Amino acid sequence: MPTLLDYARWRNSGEARERAGRMLDWLVSIQFDSGAFQGGKIDAPVKVPVTFNTGQILIGLACGASEFGEAYRQPMQKAADWLRDTMDPDGCWRQFPTPFAQPGEKAYETHVAWGLYEAARLAPDSGYQEAADRNVSWAIGKMRDNGWCDDCCLDQPAHPLTHTLGYFLRGLLEAYRFNGAPDVLSAARTLGDRLRACQRPDGSLPGRLSADWSAPVSWSCLTGNVQIAHAWLILFCETKDTAYLDSAIAANYFVRSTLRLDGADGERGGIRGSYPIDGDYGKWQYLNWAAKFFVDSHMLELTLAEA
Repeated sequence: MPTLLDYARWRNSGEARERAGRMLDWLVSIQFDSGAFQGGKIDAPVKVPVTFNTGQILIGLACGASEFGEAYRQPMQKAADWLRDTMDPDGCWRQFPTPFAQPGEKAYETHVAWGLYEAARLAPDSGYQEAADRNVSWAIGKMRDNGWCDDCCLDQPAHPLTHTLGYFLRGLLEAYRFNGAPDVLSAARTLGDRLRACQRPDGSLPGRLSADWSAPVSWSCLTGNVQIAHAWLILFCETKDTAYLDSAIAANYFVRSTLRLDGADGERGGIRGSYPIDGDYGKWQYLNWAAKFFVDSHMLELTLAEA
C-alpha cells in the first residue's frame, strides 16, 4: 500500500490510489479478532498469527489511516496493540514466529518495529515507540564489532540472505528517522558500509554472506539488491555521503538490467527471485515483493535525480 500510494502521489495516479484502498479493505477483512494477521496463503487449512506478517501489514494500515482517514485507524491500533503486547521484555518477539522459517530469534524483525513507529506517528501515547525502541536496541545487540548481525536469516543464520539483511538495515534506518538516535544511525552506517564493500563490479551483491563478509554463493538475490539500494539512498539522504548514492545507483542498474519489458504477463515487468533464475532464493520464480522493493528503490532514485 505505501508503494502504490507513493506512486499515486508521484505520478498523480488515481488508479494506484484506488488499488491501495481496495488492498487495505481486503486486509482489514482478514484481520484476526486479536489484531494479528496470518502467515502463508489465505486458503491455508490452519491459520496462525505471525509477528512478521502483522508488522508488514501494520506499515500499510498506518499509511492507509494517514491517507484515507479513520476507517483504518482501529485496525491499525489493533495490530499495533497486538505487537506491543506480545513482545518479550527484552525487545524480541518469540511467541508467534512464522512457520515458514527456521525456528529462532530474528534480528530482521526491526522491519516489524518500523510498523510500530508508523503507528506511533498517529497514536503517539500508545507505547508503540517504546516497544519499537526496545526491539531495535535488542537487534543492535546482535551486531558484532565487524558490523555482522547474528540471527538475521529465514533459514541459514550462518549465511543470511541479503534480503533479510536488507530488512534489518531498513528497520534501523526507519528507527533513526523516527527517534534520531545517533547510535542507531551509527549501526546502520556500519552495516551499510560493510555491504558496500561486498558489492561486485557489476553492481550486484552476493545472494548470501558469511560472518567475515565473504560470499558463500555466486548467485545474487535481486530482492536484497534493491532493498539495500533503497537503504543506501536513505543513508545518502541522511548523511550526504555520495558513496551511498553511487552504490545504490549501481545496484539499481544491475537489477534493472535483468528486467523484461516484453513477453508473457507473468514475466513482463517482473523481478526474479535470484539472478541467475536458478539461484536458491525464489528459484525459478518471479516474486511480487521483489517488484515492490524494485519500485520503491527506483522511485527514490528518480526523485533524487529530479530534485
